[in-house]
Amino acid sequence: MLATIAIVLVALCIARYASHSASPGSLYTYAAATLPPWLSATVAWSLLLAYVATGSSVIGGFYHYANLLFEDGTGHGFSAVALSLLVTGISIWIAYRDVQISARLMLWIEAASVSVIVVVVALLLFRHGWRWDLDQLRLRGTSGGGLRLGLVLALFSYVGFESATTLGAEAQNPLKSIPRAVIQSSLLAGAFFTVCAYAEVLGFHAVGQDLGSSQAPMHVLARVGGIPVLGWLIDIGALVSLFAGTLACITAAARVLLRMAHDGLAHDLLRKTHEQNRTPGYAVVITGMAAVLPVAVLAARRASGLDVYGWMGSLATYGFIVAYALVCGALPGYLRQHGSSRTGARFVSGLAAASMVLALVGNLYPVPEGPYGKLPYIYLAYLAAGLGWFLLRARTRRSSVPEAIELSES
Repeated sequence: MLATIAIVLVALCIARYASHSASPGSLYTYAAATLPPWLSATVAWSLLLAYVATGSSVIGGFYHYANLLFEDGTGHGFSAVALSLLVTGISIWIAYRDVQISARLMLWIEAASVSVIVVVVALLLFRHGWRWDLDQLRLRGTSGGGLRLGLVLALFSYVGFESATTLGAEAQNPLKSIPRAVIQSSLLAGAFFTVCAYAEVLGFHAVGQDLGSSQAPMHVLARVGGIPVLGWLIDIGALVSLFAGTLACITAAARVLLRMAHDGLAHDLLRKTHEQNRTPGYAVVITGMAAVLPVAVLAARRASGLDVYGWMGSLATYGFIVAYALVCGALPGYLRQHGSSRTGARFVSGLAAASMVLALVGNLYPVPEGPYGKLPYIYLAYLAAGLGWFLLRARTRRSSVPEAIELSES
């Protein structure tokens, strides 16, 4: 519920941007119109990392669920590295061919997966009866540390809700359809996630098992609901849903990289689009390879798919939170430029930016233990490298201007 409130505030800000501009650069385009160059570059590099790391995360989830299904059906697992390369290769091919095909495919896959989960949740709540789980409402067993780590995963559940903005003019009637898609995504996802979270905790209380250590929680819930076969169907749904997530992340990251190349933040080669498909082919390939590389390395070192999902998802969340905070904070200036500044918009902008800053601070201090404690430093090192590249490119462009002037005069 906390994550839903924060994300809806962010969605309202993004929708105001999207009602004025349709560009494939997504949040980076909005930031570049208002923020100083180095801050807009921070948004660009943070957003690129966020989409790529989310892609890595869902690839890890994909090989986890694929091996669950293989082990149930044959008694043997399959190479995690091979599964990672397979799902990424197919996603790159579809994203390279046609964004409309990928968007429609993702829609149907997600609709089928969500429908089966809704059936299981409804059966579980029906069997429990019309009474509240008071342990949840009273937050029994909740700790500050658990809330902080839980908030990261909760926010990660929503990230990418704004990815419709990356399609820009490729969408029909973008100045109306994209803002509507952003707001509806946050509201519908919020309702779905909150009800599912309540039902999962309720179901595991009923059977006396530990939700945190379960490898396939929907199997347990399906048994509690009285239809065990739905657990198997949900695992299939999760598998194809994670494939859709891989495809969505590569599609979105490639378009951010395309816009970055146009603004001099990335190599000029990445500005090219396919002559027939009109997709950013080079950017699609680069972002796909960047997403699968860390997963392949971790899988080769026998890291579990759930660990990869958690690590890379948390890393992605840092990038999203920073991008969301900066873009929301820049909204009043953007609206002033377009002559539509309102007190309500400034108030929502301040609340949204503050919620993101609080979420970030709460997850950086105190520093989490184990691998999660290293992720903030990885993000900061990546961001420093990106800003260093930005400063180098900016200095090169400045030095080339006098040379061009001298040549034209001679």
